[in-house]
Amino acid sequence: MNESLLRELVPAVIGVLVRRGADFAAAEDAVQDALVEAVRVWPDDPPRDPKGWLVTVAWRKFLDVTRADTSRRHREVRVETEPLPGPGEAVDDALQLYFLCAHPSLTPASAVALTLRAVGGLTTRQIAQAYLVPEATMAQRISRAKRTVSDVRFNQPGDVATVLRVLYLVFNEGYSGDVDLVGEAIRLTRQLAVKTKHEEVAGLLALMLLHHARRPARTGPDGRLVPLAEQDRSLWNTRLIAEGVDVLQTALARDRLGEFQAQAAIAALHADAQTAEETDWVQIVEWYDELVRITDSPVARLNRAVAVGEADGPRAGLAALAELDPALPRHTAVAAYLHERDGDPVTAARLYAEAARAALSLPERDHLTRQAARLNARLRS
Repeated sequence: MNESLLRELVPAVIGVLVRRGADFAAAEDAVQDALVEAVRVWPDDPPRDPKGWLVTVAWRKFLDVTRADTSRRHREVRVETEPLPGPGEAVDDALQLYFLCAHPSLTPASAVALTLRAVGGLTTRQIAQAYLVPEATMAQRISRAKRTVSDVRFNQPGDVATVLRVLYLVFNEGYSGDVDLVGEAIRLTRQLAVKTKHEEVAGLLALMLLHHARRPARTGPDGRLVPLAEQDRSLWNTRLIAEGVDVLQTALARDRLGEFQAQAAIAALHADAQTAEETDWVQIVEWYDELVRITDSPVARLNRAVAVGEADGPRAGLAALAELDPALPRHTAVAAYLHERDGDPVTAARLYAEAARAALSLPERDHLTRQAARLNARLRS
């Protein structure tokens, strides 16, 4: 059975039920029940029209629940007697579902969970495994999210920027358990790109593809983090790089630059270099200037300081870094790197050790600790 097809159909099927009168929470529950039935039935009796089958079964399950609740008898009469819209609105339904699941009233964590459930078609168990939390905890989070958006009109205008933030959060979670969240984020962003020609959707898709292309080289055989400059570039996925560059160029041609396009352009310049030494740091600084202009993000300014250090020398990078708040995450690690480049291993070793203590992830902490140990060993020899 094609599980990928099942998951791709979920948002459109939920949309049909909502247009027929079901509220979002009830529609989502009914579709999940229909998916369970599909897993049971389809291997032996695959339908000729998978979407139509899911709509029929989900609608029946919704009506069964509605009939069982006497307090909702009035709604049952309404949804059974209203004329049913035609199938031509299905694409808009799926697009509106993206907007609903990324509603501003939801916390980022709730928006991510609801998107994976309602748009991605993942089960609560799969999402809980991916985020390494108990299934009951994730079920409560999703239930609260559904209640929060239950009164939101399905035809209200949505904010593409909010949807992209949620998809980017999914992508940055990485992967764990049985669900690869990186792959899931790319799949969902591809779907969104088909439904809307928004240039920033294309920019995010390009960014994801370009970053994902480097994934095989990001860690060594022992699981240790491998910095970009030290990665084996023969392991990079050239097919994904080519696709990412093509998607980016198409978006840039629309001449409506946004932050994800700028980030993707930086990633493309890294991907274009055959070796670390061939990286066009001058052009990367120019793109960071654009990114800072668009977002005024402290993180973008921090990354720009690294690029300036590569393009114009470590002293210039340290000068750019001095303009930023030292409490910024990774500020100390960047300072350590630039001081080492500037020929000051004593300061660099101290800063690497300090950055390791503040690292938010074990791989990063391990990497920074090893950098400090390497320099200390050199100083003792």
